[in-house]
Amino acid sequence: MNVNHRKAAIIGCGAVGASIAFRFLQQGLFSSLVLLDVNRDKAEGEAMDLRDGLPYGASMEITAGTYDDITDCALIVITAGANQKPGESRLDLIGRNAEIIQGVIGEITARDCGGILLIVSNPVDVLTYTAWKLSGYPRERVLGSGTVLDTGRLKQLLGAELGVDSRNIHAFIIGEHGDSELAVWSEANVSGLALEDFCRIRGRELDRENMDMLYQEVRNSAYEIIRRKGVTCYGIAMAVGRIAQCIVKNEHAVLPVSVVPNGQYGLSGLALSIPSVVGQNGLEDILEIPLSSSEKQELDRSVRQMEEAITSLNL
Repeated sequence: MNVNHRKAAIIGCGAVGASIAFRFLQQGLFSSLVLLDVNRDKAEGEAMDLRDGLPYGASMEITAGTYDDITDCALIVITAGANQKPGESRLDLIGRNAEIIQGVIGEITARDCGGILLIVSNPVDVLTYTAWKLSGYPRERVLGSGTVLDTGRLKQLLGAELGVDSRNIHAFIIGEHGDSELAVWSEANVSGLALEDFCRIRGRELDRENMDMLYQEVRNSAYEIIRRKGVTCYGIAMAVGRIAQCIVKNEHAVLPVSVVPNGQYGLSGLALSIPSVVGQNGLEDILEIPLSSSEKQELDRSVRQMEEAITSLNL
């Protein structure tokens, strides 16, 4: 199947899917966008609403469609699934959303789709592995949004703490996109300056207690947003927009997307959010970044949790 590199699809038109569609309209990355939802009226309504903004945005065709309309899409974003409710962890969604993902992947593989699958539904790491396993696609073509959002949250909070533009912060959240995720403080820096050196130069203090508080705020951010407004959608839309930009523009950028390792970190048989090089063909390389001994232990704990969750699905 020939792929149209300017065409994308979003499967699932809830708050997250609609927000991603709006972000794509703002970015102007695609000339054609197809929206799918089990509720066809919802997809059509979102497409109509988005088209109203076309005179003030990018030139693109936005339609509601079916699986037959997405066979030539370069990027298929999957957000379909139940939303996380107040008090629920992302892993609490595993049974409901794994079944939905299986249905979606069945529809995609029944057609000769040649594009990249980008899983956004939660728990994203488990569902990324599920999509890869069921689709039979090469690991390069199945990605999850991973901890790109969590990493953005860390950069924003750390930038505010240090009084510097968050775009100058270079740091990663890795592991599960969820409660067992970890911050890689050992490699964090501000435009190449180690955190300790930057704080010394600026006369600021960032001790272990401050760092742990920032990490806890990142980890609990979704819970706090969901408690207040019922759903998180804008941050993840920006994160998915960033991933899409890397693919469409072939940026070869490093992002902590959810990927299926092939021996990296000694791992296989799961998907995990790890810094990876992303370009037009999807995953290009998984980077084995240096970790401190304590970070390795934390990653191992996250891996065990993901392995248990995947085992429970009996794929």
